Amino acid sequence: MTTQPSPEDIAGGIALRIAAAGCFSVMSAVLKLASLDGVVAPEMLFYRALFGVPVVLIWVMTNQGGLSALSTRRPWAHVGRSALGIVSILCLFQTLTLLPLADATTISFTAPIFSTLLSFLILKEAVGPRRWAAVAVGFIGVVIVMRPGSNGEHVLPLEGIGFGLMAALLTAAVTITLRQLRDTEHVAAIVFWFFIGSSIVGAILLPFVGQMHSPTTFALLAAGGVAGGLAQLFMTASLRAAPVAVVAPFDYLQIVGAILFGWWLMQTTPTANTLAGAALIAASGLYTAWREHIRRRQALMQTTAPPV
Repeated sequence: MTTQPSPEDIAGGIALRIAAAGCFSVMSAVLKLASLDGVVAPEMLFYRALFGVPVVLIWVMTNQGGLSALSTRRPWAHVGRSALGIVSILCLFQTLTLLPLADATTISFTAPIFSTLLSFLILKEAVGPRRWAAVAVGFIGVVIVMRPGSNGEHVLPLEGIGFGLMAALLTAAVTITLRQLRDTEHVAAIVFWFFIGSSIVGAILLPFVGQMHSPTTFALLAAGGVAGGLAQLFMTASLRAAPVAVVAPFDYLQIVGAILFGWWLMQTTPTANTLAGAALIAASGLYTAWREHIRRRQALMQTTAPPV
């Protein structure tokens, strides 16, 4: 018999997910500030990994049973997962350099929409009409964020929109690979080897695109790396404390964080299009998560029902 998390576990899981959303918001905000000083996406990738790895290692040594948790039986699966994740992160960071913080964050939350599409196309999962409707609503939200028909000064660059959607698509692909990796691999190994892969790719790219920056900018990059590492750990811990359907909705606090940080640090006020599009994208993602929870619960009830 499976045991449900206690109320204390669920409350703790929600708190951890809110902390993860806060750390992701801080990471995006400080990296956006760094981009204003000329930092490019590969530099962000490298420094996020460089300063994030110590955080992950401390977590592994103190909470995950030590270095033995990093062993793997499927190294090539980690290579594939890391490749998808690295390209996704690069696209996300490129989006940050091209779009206002709130818009970049909002578009990144189209990942659940793409997860539905990839589940249908790759995993051959059944998708009902209501989930297809949620997908359509999400894409309508994207179109609204793009602001078609607005005057020139308010239209977002299509290049930034394209990188944002590509990042979301690849994030959805990563989600599918994680479903397979988690069957055989320790979560510590999944997180650690992704950070190692990111640092290696970033180190390879750095001589071609890296440049000297001010001490303040390097401090922002360091803060972004630490915040990214902490966010990853808080997010992982939240899934151990509470069901994903309970904690996932709190991810959308990142949109709120992006709006607040954009207003506070960069004096950018979100447009009505951004707010309306974000509402539709969030509604689409929340409904998709709820339907996934219902579907899995029904499947569990069918597998555990006593024979008649």
